Amino acid sequence: MERISVAEGLRFNDQGLIPAIVQQEGTGEVLMMAWMNAESLALTFETGTTWFWSRSRGELWNKGATSGNMQQVKQVLVDCDKDCLLVVVDSPGPACHTGNRSCFYRELEA
Repeated sequence: MERISVAEGLRFNDQGLIPAIVQQEGTGEVLMMAWMNAESLALTFETGTTWFWSRSRGELWNKGATSGNMQQVKQVLVDCDKDCLLVVVDSPGPACHTGNRSCFYRELEA
């Protein structure tokens, strides 16, 4: 697998954010999508747990810090355009603030 560094030019949007899809290690289950900025990405690498930028609250948040369902980061992948991240984690409990395992628990109908 090819490796690149953060310094090699991740493409953050105009608000300084990059989407991060969170996936369960081993099963491939998509747990959630959230936004990261440079600081939350650095904290994620530094602590080994997921950190995101809350657009609604305008602050950093460490996923699971209040619920106890901390996501342990196993791998961070970047897509070919360097504008989206895939964060592979071990998530012990629900990833969704609703209490569901995944934020993707509703099927959309036409």
